[in-house]
Formats: sequence, C-alpha cells, structure tokens
Amino acid sequence: MTVEFAVALPAVVLVLATLVAGVVLVDRVGSMQAAAGAAARALGRGDQAAADRLVREGAPGTVATVRHADGTVCVDLAGRTGGPLSAVPLTATGCAAEGGR
Repeated sequence: MTVEFAVALPAVVLVLATLVAGVVLVDRVGSMQAAAGAAARALGRGDQAAADRLVREGAPGTVATVRHADGTVCVDLAGRTGGPLSAVPLTATGCAAEGGR
C-alpha cells in the first residue's frame, strides 16, 4: 500500500458516508412529508385515530402539531434522523380542507 492510498482512503470513506447519510436524510424528509399529508387528510375527514396511526407508522419518532385556520387543517411534523447528520432538524407540513370539503 502506498502512502498516497493510505492518505486518500479515509477521505473517500468520509465522502461516501456523508453521501449515504444525505440519502437517508432525504428519504426521512419524504416519509415525514407523506405522513403529514395523509394525517392532514384524515383529520380533515374527522378521523383522529387514523391520523395518529399514520403519523406513528409513517414517521416514527416525530412530534406532530395540528393547526386549524380558514377551513383547513395542517399537520406539522418535526424530528431528527440518526447518524452523522443527526444535528439537522427535519420538518414537514401537510394541509387539507376541513370537513371533507
């Protein structure tokens, strides 16, 4: 093994680990966004139990906040992912019409 290879290998590993963590982060945000939208639609229909289940299963480990304004219901999710990017706060919001309108 050459010195150049020994010096470059940790840098390559660090870059690859960061790229994988970025993909995991984007996947987590997508899951949170889908769960927030589905939960907002369930709350718009008046189904609180389904909304709780959708958040719990679709985005485990997140904190949900519900807002009602101007005939809409919005679900805000906040959480974090693990790994090297665990310090990055993640948020997602989904809104739907209230009362099934």
